[in-house]
Amino acid sequence: MTDEQTAKIVRHDGPGIILFSHLRNGPPTCLVLFFFVALFQLILTSSAWSAEPLRMSVSKTPLSLPIYIADSMGFFSSEGLQLKISEVIGGHRTLHELLAGNADLATSSDTVVMFNSFDNSNYAVIATLVTSDDDVKIVTRSSTDISHPRHLQGKRVGTVTGTASHYYLNMLLLLHGVDPKSVQIHNMQPEEMADALKNRKIDAAAIWEPYPFIMLKSVPGTRTLPKSNVYRLSFNLIVHKKLLGVRDDDLVRLLRALDRAEQFIKLEPAKAMAILRNRLQLDQSFIHWIWPRYNYRLSLDQSLLTTLEGEARWARHEGHVKNKTAPNYLNFVDSGPLSRVRPELISIIR
Repeated sequence: MTDEQTAKIVRHDGPGIILFSHLRNGPPTCLVLFFFVALFQLILTSSAWSAEPLRMSVSKTPLSLPIYIADSMGFFSSEGLQLKISEVIGGHRTLHELLAGNADLATSSDTVVMFNSFDNSNYAVIATLVTSDDDVKIVTRSSTDISHPRHLQGKRVGTVTGTASHYYLNMLLLLHGVDPKSVQIHNMQPEEMADALKNRKIDAAAIWEPYPFIMLKSVPGTRTLPKSNVYRLSFNLIVHKKLLGVRDDDLVRLLRALDRAEQFIKLEPAKAMAILRNRLQLDQSFIHWIWPRYNYRLSLDQSLLTTLEGEARWARHEGHVKNKTAPNYLNFVDSGPLSRVRPELISIIR
């Protein structure tokens, strides 16, 4: 084969793009050459993509402690994982970042997973990081005379609709015989609620930590309603489905690092508290306030599915999602990565 023939077989149009011509009439060696060059290109492309750091959008909350520890203690890097972490306020924002293409992974509550599932199926939970039945609270002003959930009837209550705080508020009202439609719900962001309470724009706020603590400290005359076991929140690690089957090894490294972090919380609680205090920039009194309220444990429990299904029924019944069929939540859970790390922590029934 002459140099001129070879030039007709292979030419380059820009970096990494190889074009072939005249293969149909060329000798068999051309086909062999085509195969090996194409394979080489595929390997290079795949390697370059897998080397890209994973982008994780993390909610700024005590629930994210395993991630804070794995990052601070170097567990991610020691597992050979490249990870870029960005923090936002609220799991509704982290999942939005993932769906907008700005993140590969996100942390969020089960309720946010449920609400978004009616419009999008491009994500899956690969692990629950922590559960709590006392993360969301109702904060009121003493001047409103709200001392019981029944007293919320007719009142103005701020919450983030479509999130765990919204669901908790509705379940609490229903438990105590109050029609949620009799309450004036004000959709607002967590960082707006303290001023709204102080300026009497709302009578109460339903929100997750650390905002109840912040309001109790910054707004005179505030208090929380008694704890209710009406809802157990799960805080989950969510992945865009485009990574599944492609970056599974990296997802396994991620879960190994988080498993080490959760063991660290159990074995070194004082150091874990210090990391949480530094990451959230809150004082030690807050750490003592919230510490007993969380169960940091990797899992994929059947209860996650039943919670999502129950939330979907509620959302449809109350008109929060309209004219839509609830999805099959098995399609929103992928146990593959966790099964390679701690299979004994999976109880999902398929």
